[in-house]
Amino acid sequence: MKRQALLIAAGALAAAGIALPAAVPAAHATGTARAALTAQQLKGVTAALGPQAVANAPALHQAAAAAPAAAPAAASGVGAGYWHTSGNEILDSNGNPVRIAGINWYGFETQDEIAHGLWVQDYHTVLNDIVALGYNTIRIPISNQMVETPAIPTNFQHDNGLNTDLVGQNALQDLQKIVTAAGADGLKVIIDNHRSEAGNSAEQNGLWYTSAYPNTAWVNDWVTIAKMFANNPTVIGFDLRNEPHTPAGVAYAQGATWGTGDPTTDVRLAYQNAGNAILAVNPNALIFCEGIGEFPDSSAASGFDSTWWGGDLQGVAQFPVTLSSAGHVVYSAHDYGPSLFQQTWFNSSTTPASLDAVWNKFWGYIYAQNIAPLWVGEFGTGNGATDVSSTSPGSQGQWFSALVSFIASNKWMGWTYWALNGEDSFDLLDGNYDPTPVSAQKQSMLAAMEFPLPGAGNGGNGSPPPPPPPKTCSGTFAVSNSWGGGYQGAITMTNTGSTSLSSWKLTVTFPGGVTITNMWGGINAGVNGTITITNEPYNGSVAPAGTVVVGFVANGPDTAPTITCAGT
Repeated sequence: MKRQALLIAAGALAAAGIALPAAVPAAHATGTARAALTAQQLKGVTAALGPQAVANAPALHQAAAAAPAAAPAAASGVGAGYWHTSGNEILDSNGNPVRIAGINWYGFETQDEIAHGLWVQDYHTVLNDIVALGYNTIRIPISNQMVETPAIPTNFQHDNGLNTDLVGQNALQDLQKIVTAAGADGLKVIIDNHRSEAGNSAEQNGLWYTSAYPNTAWVNDWVTIAKMFANNPTVIGFDLRNEPHTPAGVAYAQGATWGTGDPTTDVRLAYQNAGNAILAVNPNALIFCEGIGEFPDSSAASGFDSTWWGGDLQGVAQFPVTLSSAGHVVYSAHDYGPSLFQQTWFNSSTTPASLDAVWNKFWGYIYAQNIAPLWVGEFGTGNGATDVSSTSPGSQGQWFSALVSFIASNKWMGWTYWALNGEDSFDLLDGNYDPTPVSAQKQSMLAAMEFPLPGAGNGGNGSPPPPPPPKTCSGTFAVSNSWGGGYQGAITMTNTGSTSLSSWKLTVTFPGGVTITNMWGGINAGVNGTITITNEPYNGSVAPAGTVVVGFVANGPDTAPTITCAGT
């Protein structure tokens, strides 16, 4: 498919000090008709972007120098087929190591049950922009409610040729459409069980089940999704539960635990049960296992270490997730900065080294000790300069730049930024989901860790959004009444196209001797000969097959005029 590449936009790259290769157009059109690049051009730009981005992100420069292969160039065909694990690496079907370098795009897990942003953009366009920005994977959150009783989503734009193939389908069908298009674009997808009921954020009780969606339903729903994508290597795996944790005021034993052996709280046991059920129907899937929120520690004043929900994987050392076959488990941590919560390690003494120690304690050791692959499934920051990079101890910018450096220095550690969504406080794109990231600096830093997957295409090159169907309309003339020397007439404007009109214009040529003396239902320019009639402010929007009647009074013969119609 056309890669639309470098819709990153010349302006944003220029702001970061990044020059585009000569083959790349420096400007693009707005809307869905954007400048296209070939896949080869995209690869060239991506290759060029990495080192330049590092040079323009001082916080990354030292780590990049120490680990020059932090964003290794991908060999031809890398990323093909189904993926599996070996040590701390994820390997493609040909045995090439790969790095997940992606973005979270949410909405399906909410009550909208559709990816957000489609109220302003076609989903093909959003996918094209993700590719053009260099990301290789999308994490898509869903809910159990969506799996069991999928709604027919309505909160998306489907006029003007946008998202027309999503209309009338349920949420699972829409998900399949978007996944198929993502695969055609060379993207990989991870499906995330974000919560039980459709809604926002992690499940309130911190567990993987609720009374309405019990453990058995959770497992069965995963089997449903695993079967749905069993023959589709675009979907590399399944993030079994978003952010298990112990809610505030609840004892550890009653929240999400790890290694306790309690089937009602031990998320490790839940991961094994669901993981094995998934592999029984989809034997090629990766099984992504998030951490919990706190873990016993006799040296801590409270008796427990506490961190971000889903961010504590200390239990893996003693109690790893063991599935029916090897080569599938990837551990996942979430990590955020002090703008979300003032953790104890954010203080006036915080340094990049002290942050590294925190990450290594909770989850980095899994990668460092070659136990299993590690994927930072969520991390995000705002778009202000100090949100992205700062030398101030304990600041948001210090945390973000240090974390990016930490991930970059661990060659095969995966990541997905939270979030693409323009309505999010940590948004990559703006509220119109335009292709240029809000923060060129943030995009530059993330781009330094990107990893091309030239072999990831599933089903060949995809297609860009089709051109919108033409807006067509017609006008017909009728005489309502007549008298000597004049008549009352009507022109009926009909939308003859398949999409709604937002405005319309009639061009009417009357025979000689006819003069309009009054008109309603339209605004006329001219009163005789050839005149134009445009819509009133209240009747410009007309659905397919809809009509608007323009009435008028004229002096002269009631001979039919010639009429043409144009709509937008």
